[in-house]
Amino acid sequence: MPLPKNNMFFGFADKLTEEQKEYVNSIIDNQFTIVNAPSGTGKTTLAVACSKLLSMELFYIFSPVSERKLGFSPGSIEEKESKYIIPLIDALLEIGEVPEKVIISSDNIENVKNGKAWVKPMSHIFARGINLKGNKFIIIDEAQNFTREELKKILTRIHDDCKVVMIGHDGQCDLDNPNKSGFLPYLKHFKNEPYVKVCKLTQNFRGRLANHADLLKWD
Repeated sequence: MPLPKNNMFFGFADKLTEEQKEYVNSIIDNQFTIVNAPSGTGKTTLAVACSKLLSMELFYIFSPVSERKLGFSPGSIEEKESKYIIPLIDALLEIGEVPEKVIISSDNIENVKNGKAWVKPMSHIFARGINLKGNKFIIIDEAQNFTREELKKILTRIHDDCKVVMIGHDGQCDLDNPNKSGFLPYLKHFKNEPYVKVCKLTQNFRGRLANHADLLKWD
């Protein structure tokens, strides 16, 4: 489908690569989009833009890699989580949003009350027992850093009236044992379902240094 231009895509829709257009269209057309792509390809920014485009409340779910480090670090839940939502903040800025106004937090009560806050970041650690339903847009970012059990904990709480974008890169896993990552197992588990599309983004827009660094592989 052609990308709409009467929204935040106006002004840069024509600049998207064919891969990015396919990714955006998948998010709009499917319940569940999975993308396997390196850093700098725009995967998080475009997903956040689609959430805004569709006027859906965004749940941005991340993994702090180590539950113990997050659980025992000082401060409130919001303070503990703040270091892990930099990609979300960068994406909001890229699409012209003010993070301090649109992110739901205890410091942003006025915008929560008037409905202008529409983004809820949360770690999977604090997701146990939640019920994700009611036209929510769910981004699971850096999904390669979730174990199989952690991804199951999130995915089994999502109702069919939600959209989900699972973002990862199988080449940049931060788990002590990358074999425990649930990203590729769940990608393979879902890839043939009729409501799912698997996308790839290959062009890193950060430049030659970042592109060349990403080419180095090791066992």
